[in-house]
Amino acid sequence: MILTAVAGPELAGKRLDDGAVHLFPQLSKGRVRKIIDWGGCTVAGQVVRVASRQLRAGDELVLGVMEPDQYREFAYSREELLFEDGDYLAVNKAAGLNCQRTPYQLKGTVEYGVSLYLREIGIAEPARVIHRLDRGTSGVMIFPKSRQAAAHISAELQAGRVEKVYWALVTGEPAAAQWHVDAPIAKVGRSRYGVATPGKESRTLFRAAARGDGATLVEARPLTGRTHQIRVHLAHCGLPILGDTTYGGAAAPRMMLHCRAMSFTAHGGRTVAANAPLDDDFTAACISRGIVPPSPDDGTADVTLPSLSGSNSP
Repeated sequence: MILTAVAGPELAGKRLDDGAVHLFPQLSKGRVRKIIDWGGCTVAGQVVRVASRQLRAGDELVLGVMEPDQYREFAYSREELLFEDGDYLAVNKAAGLNCQRTPYQLKGTVEYGVSLYLREIGIAEPARVIHRLDRGTSGVMIFPKSRQAAAHISAELQAGRVEKVYWALVTGEPAAAQWHVDAPIAKVGRSRYGVATPGKESRTLFRAAARGDGATLVEARPLTGRTHQIRVHLAHCGLPILGDTTYGGAAAPRMMLHCRAMSFTAHGGRTVAANAPLDDDFTAACISRGIVPPSPDDGTADVTLPSLSGSNSP
C-alpha cells in the first residue's frame, strides 16, 4: 500500500518521522521509522533514510506500507515447480504477487518464496530475479541457481535469444490473424507508458489464438523487453487487455495477461523450457466469452509468426 501526502506550512522545520506520523496517524512512530530505515520513504521524489531530516512546506511524502495480509511466508514446493534442473528452476507466478522484494515488502514476493525453496534444498545462493512480470501478470518466471547460470541467462535475454510467449485476453477483434507492432515506447506519466517519440525501440509479434464474443485471446511474443510493452502495444492497436484499467481495459477480477511459456538454450546446448497453465479467473473469463483456451502442451507455441516486414496495424 502506498501512502501519499503533502506537508503543509505547519510541518515546516519538523522532523520527517514526526511529520509522517502527523500526516499518517494510522501509523505508529516506530513503524514510520522502520519504513524510513528500509528505504521505503521518499520526500520530494528522493529516497530519504534519515528520520531527523527536516521537512519543508510543500514536500510530498510517499510511504510504502506493507499490508498485514501480505505478510505471509510461503515457499514453492518441488511439486509446484514448472521446471527444475541443476542450474535453473521455473515457477508459475500468481497474479497479484510482486515478483521482487521492495524496501517495504519481502515476504509474499516470488523472490522470497524461491529463496526459501533454495534454502530448503541446501543452496545458499540468493534468488536472483533476472526478468520481471508486472504485479497483475501471471505465468512463467525462471530463476538461476548460481552466479554462472545467472550470467548465462542474462546474456541470452540481452541478446534476444530467450523465447517468451504471452497470452492476453483483449476486448475487440483484430482485423488480421497475425500482425506486428514496431513502435517506440516512452514513459508518459508517473506509472504509465505509451507509444511516443522519442522512445525506446519496441517490437512485438501478435497472433489471434482464439476469437469469442466481443473478445479475442491473443498470443504475443515480445522481441524487446520494455516496461508494459505488450499492454501498451495492444492498447495502441485498440485492443486493451481485460482488467488492465491503466490502459483502457474493462474491469475484471485480474489483468488478463499471462506469460505462458519461456525457453532458451542453456550452457552446453540443452534446452530449458517451461509452460504455465492459466489460473481459474483467466480461464473463466475466456469461457464466459465463448473462448476455450488451448492447453499448454498443444503445440501452438511453435506457430510461426510474421517477420517485421509487414504492417504495424491489426
